[in-house]
Amino acid sequence: MVKFLDDLFSSQAYDKDNFFLIAGPCVVESEELVFEVAEKVATICKRHSIPLIFKSSYKKANRTSASSFTGLGDEKALDIIRKAAKKFSLPAVTDIHSEKEASLAAQYVDVLQIPAFLCRQTELLLAAGETGKIVNVKKGQFISGEAMKFAVEKVKSTGNNKIMLTERGTTFGYQDLVVDYRNIPLMQQSDVPVVMDCTHSLQQPNQTSGVTGGNPQLIGTIAKAAIAAGVDGLFIETHPDPASAKSDGANMLRLELLEELLVKLMAIRKAVVA
Repeated sequence: MVKFLDDLFSSQAYDKDNFFLIAGPCVVESEELVFEVAEKVATICKRHSIPLIFKSSYKKANRTSASSFTGLGDEKALDIIRKAAKKFSLPAVTDIHSEKEASLAAQYVDVLQIPAFLCRQTELLLAAGETGKIVNVKKGQFISGEAMKFAVEKVKSTGNNKIMLTERGTTFGYQDLVVDYRNIPLMQQSDVPVVMDCTHSLQQPNQTSGVTGGNPQLIGTIAKAAIAAGVDGLFIETHPDPASAKSDGANMLRLELLEELLVKLMAIRKAVVA
């Protein structure tokens, strides 16, 4: 594992041969939900020595419909993320959408995440890099894994080499995505850890209902294939009741299913690194 991740996970006892996990609910819906999910995921990962970054978006700036939930309020939601991370001794990550948000969110979390639609936004990447925080850039659905080297170069130009890239599928027609697993080794050529987003890669965007669809029954398939392809980390959004979630309920993993899936993935990982 690269040094900046070793430092990030320094408070956690973990198996160096394990993948790392980025997990949590899509968006901060309430303090109760965030604490429930953080406690459950932290307990599971501690039991299996999996290094964990807790994830939740403090706001959703990219929704299909203007009537969709976007957040509780920026600083309120960020503070909830920070409190949960502190309580369970976890690093945290959240999305940012503008240069101004980079400096704000950096006061609350350890990792700044660049949404896929914004992965080419030069000023946003520079602002994220200038915070000195770890920057996780999601690969746009519209570009190749090889082209993500330019996003890496932009962040590195700030003097910040703490960068991760995340694969989250490629546009396949108007309302579907497909995962090209060649992107994992191609992005690793930039000498950065690569993560597989096992939930957003199963989205079915641009539905006429105004709500993004998904195929959560295939989360395990996406994750297993990514581990076999040598991915460094997994991104899995999870919720105790996805049907009632205020964002991305159609493709989140039910929380009660997480541990069983991780155990299977650990077995595959063990075979891959043997």
